[in-house]
Amino acid sequence: MARNDLVTGNVWEQYSKKVQERMNSPKALGEFTQADADARGAKLIVADFGAESCGDAVRLFWLVDPKTDTILDSKFKSFGCGTAIASSDAMAELCIGRKVDDAIHITNTEVEAFLRDEPDTPAVPPQKMHCSVMAYDVILEAAAQYKGVERSELENQDIICECARKTRKELVDAIRENNITEVEKLIKLTKAGSYCKSCIRPGGHEEKDIYLVDILAETREKMDNEHLQCSSDATQIGGDTFDKMTIVQRIKAVDAVIDEFIRPMLVMDGGDMEIIDIKENIPHYDIYIRYLGACSTCATGSTGTLYAIENTLKQKLDENIRVLPV
Repeated sequence: MARNDLVTGNVWEQYSKKVQERMNSPKALGEFTQADADARGAKLIVADFGAESCGDAVRLFWLVDPKTDTILDSKFKSFGCGTAIASSDAMAELCIGRKVDDAIHITNTEVEAFLRDEPDTPAVPPQKMHCSVMAYDVILEAAAQYKGVERSELENQDIICECARKTRKELVDAIRENNITEVEKLIKLTKAGSYCKSCIRPGGHEEKDIYLVDILAETREKMDNEHLQCSSDATQIGGDTFDKMTIVQRIKAVDAVIDEFIRPMLVMDGGDMEIIDIKENIPHYDIYIRYLGACSTCATGSTGTLYAIENTLKQKLDENIRVLPV
């Protein structure tokens, strides 16, 4: 029987062995005092966070080396369910040895993945995923205290999926770069909505202001409008669409798209590209390019970067375009 069967069978089968072990015997349970910090030449950080939705609370203790900003040791205390204890225990262990700025990027999904027995089997039922959300929140509290700033200065306010810590920008970028049309593909690619599923569409465990289906619909509408505008612009170049243009017009049209949508991203990474030739290979239009600068040695030049370039040109000019690096 699968552990994620929430209706029948032994309820303990819904939780990984690692979760059960840490529920009963947490490794990082405890606290540090100022004397402990002084003995190790560290700064003591004590941060609290409570989840209003379920009443769980966690207190995180850090001993931080002020010279290197490295977390030398980490412990916790928790008032909450067994899952909250297990996820807090994992979170505290994951903090040890990291710099404070790196610890901020410990996501709820990293905590959950750390607690899995098998890579493809969730450690907890979807409705308990919120317990690991506290891990991220209390780390933010601790980091803000160490840095002497407000938590809001560190927190990304544009988070759409709390479980996977995915922002609106990350989701929109994924939709655009991969030409995603189905929410299931967005979930598979970004992991957003993979756990408690509340952010996918209305009717989940928690009510949201905006859902993945909304972001997908909004982004696709903008992409379609941009495509229509681009088609209109292309028609104005010599009065023809891409398939009716001369070779010179095609090069100018491709150059215009690259200058606006592609080159700025390449230049930011120290690279660039140039068009070598455009050949008809009906029904395709093969565009031969050469990478320049850092792009010439980048491993993604034949994978992710190439796909992004080709996909952009397809959307902006003609769906039959193929991009071939030389």
